[in-house]
Amino acid sequence: MSLFKLIVSDYKKHKKYGSNFFVILFFTQGFWATFQYRIANFVYINIKLPILRHIILFVLLLWKKTIEICTGISIAASVKIGHSFYIGHFGGIIINSNVEIGDNCNISQGVTIGISGIDDKRGTPVLGNNVYIGANAVIAGKISIGNNVLVGACSMVKSSFLDNSVVLGVPAILISEKGSKGYI
Repeated sequence: MSLFKLIVSDYKKHKKYGSNFFVILFFTQGFWATFQYRIANFVYINIKLPILRHIILFVLLLWKKTIEICTGISIAASVKIGHSFYIGHFGGIIINSNVEIGDNCNISQGVTIGISGIDDKRGTPVLGNNVYIGANAVIAGKISIGNNVLVGACSMVKSSFLDNSVVLGVPAILISEKGSKGYI
């Protein structure tokens, strides 16, 4: 998918939740962070000439830090995120540079998706499509989260879960197999 199409898909996802162009562009911090990420990721993947790449990535890093200070949202350029990504609320969101997130996913405030584990179990999560992550949830380690998974608020996910799981708790356990339908 092209850079423009990815940005449009993110915009349409934000619009789906009732915002208009003016509100999304000027007042939606989640869109700002996603927009900055899309451009940085495009440069990270597509610009191969080393000197040009380093100069542009440095400028984008300054922009990223400005976005982090303004929004409290940190998304590295190397993260892999599918289309229609939505960050619903301001702040406290950290996504590790090696994380992979599928298409059409929603993240609430205070979410951390990062590295954890020891030796060969050390790594970062891979999230499927249509994943909803509730407020203040933590997903960490070399795990896989299937498609249509709902992670409840304040959960600590350190194990893999299959498609259509609803997980909740510390540590997170399977409480249902109804999935994220209705939340996305």
